[in-house]
Amino acid sequence: MDQAKVKMLLESVAAGRVSPDEAVARLRTLPFEDLGFAKVDHHRSLRRGFPETIFCSGKTPEQVAQIVGRMCEHGSNVLGTRCGAETAAAVQAVCPTAVYHETARAITVSVAPVEQMKGYIAVVCAGTSDIPVAEEAVVTCEAMGNTVERVYDVGVAGIHRVLHRVETLQKANAVIVCAGMEGALASVVGGLVDKPVVAVPTSVGYGASFGGIAALLGMLNTCSPGVAVVNIDNGYGAGAYASIINRIANGNAGNQAG
Repeated sequence: MDQAKVKMLLESVAAGRVSPDEAVARLRTLPFEDLGFAKVDHHRSLRRGFPETIFCSGKTPEQVAQIVGRMCEHGSNVLGTRCGAETAAAVQAVCPTAVYHETARAITVSVAPVEQMKGYIAVVCAGTSDIPVAEEAVVTCEAMGNTVERVYDVGVAGIHRVLHRVETLQKANAVIVCAGMEGALASVVGGLVDKPVVAVPTSVGYGASFGGIAALLGMLNTCSPGVAVVNIDNGYGAGAYASIINRIANGNAGNQAG
């Protein structure tokens, strides 16, 4: 239940349309609902501006489907990350409107409309191999009410490709950069824009990339100011962070519809 719905419920109680007992029944899962294997935080949108996100990896398809079902019954939109095809099928059996984003390995369910923010977030990736991580960031941003501009396969091995899209990057309210190998693209983009850059090291690369550690260290050591770095392959974290930035740019700090 988001802030607007809580306010409407309290107004209904004040007007006598809803009894105090009925209101208590509707709020009985505050602050969470215990399913035994999971404690579902139905009121996270009141604190964070977006409902709880389900990290599907490590959970059984049945567990994920049950969590999704309970969230939908409470009127929450759903975003699940690291979601395999078997888990997606289990969720769609419970919520037929669920959309599986195969490349991003994410699943979304839209129960309530999300207020669309003005402006856009640019999601950039160095190579085609980085697209799955970039798409996780895209799905996250879109689920949180953001418009996204994709700028893909513009790595530093052919730097003219990213220079060709400079205007798109400069007009964004935030830029997410996903890159593996040595992770240099984040530094390049950081030197081209005056907006926050969220760098995502990916696990793409040969042996000495150490599964993304080389890109992580390269991004952490960037000489470009205004670059923040999330964990390896963490497209979700980058999308959530960029969404907060865009929310502030929209003048809605602390109150994003979800």
